[in-house]
Amino acid sequence: MASNGYLSVFFHAFVIATLATTAFSQLSPNYYDYTCPNALSTIKRVVEGAVWKEPRMGASLLRLHFHDCFVNGCDGSILLDPTSSIDSEKNAGPNFQSARGFEVVDEIKKAVDAACGKPVVSCADILAVAARDSVVALGGPKWKVRVGRRDSTTASRAAADANIPAPFFSLSQLIDNFKKHGLNEKDLVALSGAHTIGFARCATFRDRIYNDSNINPYFAKTLKYICPRKGGDFNLAPLDTTPAHFDKAYFSDLVQKKGVLHSDQELFNGGSTDALVRKYSHDTKTFYKDFSKSMIKMGNIKPLTGYQGEIRLNCRKVN
Repeated sequence: MASNGYLSVFFHAFVIATLATTAFSQLSPNYYDYTCPNALSTIKRVVEGAVWKEPRMGASLLRLHFHDCFVNGCDGSILLDPTSSIDSEKNAGPNFQSARGFEVVDEIKKAVDAACGKPVVSCADILAVAARDSVVALGGPKWKVRVGRRDSTTASRAAADANIPAPFFSLSQLIDNFKKHGLNEKDLVALSGAHTIGFARCATFRDRIYNDSNINPYFAKTLKYICPRKGGDFNLAPLDTTPAHFDKAYFSDLVQKKGVLHSDQELFNGGSTDALVRKYSHDTKTFYKDFSKSMIKMGNIKPLTGYQGEIRLNCRKVN
């Protein structure tokens, strides 16, 4: 009987511990409500200031979150500088001399740690919240960001090169890439709508404007003034007609064969995603709703939680 009583107590303790660990490991919009109630409002304030100063920064911060999540999950690994033991993702092809906004992340980290009185908020969570706040600052939808991520202690340039979708991808390559990260075709189209803000470098769309046939010829001619056949790799072109406003113009441009990137136009090129692109091109409400859901879904890709990883003191290096 004593033995059975002991086992019963042990079993109940195990169940309670398991439930507590599970609950502790889950992301939640309310994660910082008690440990740092001013965390999210502090992030918002810094993001709004940065975007007001330079609207393009909103797209840059959103892109950092995307490129972070697609490489071993949303763990802040993209923020780590190179060291003898860190093969920085900043040096990967999709990010090298292209990813930006790191100084703003540093500013957010400093401000939020001061607001919390100590390092409580992870750099991975800063990226997720800053992405949302950037979209809102540029006129887009708002959603509840689930937080509670922890930061990685490693990075992988090779994984970044292998997992971040390229601007020359075909539709099937895009679908396969997103599927590997647990995202479907609807997520692909909705999240691609992030290209309704920001700019692209000439090097990423040169082949399209000189070699693709599914492009409006007048549009291609305009881009050729920005992007010559040789040189000007870092010249910038807006990704849609309203690069400082989060709207449906990106999809309207695709319907008119005015996608800047080859991979963008692949979403409206006689394939399985055409209908959704056309729907978003005249239905802002549905685009906003689907984009918000897909951002939450992407933000849940393999987060480090509980006692995994760490809360970095400096987003650029491990503790």
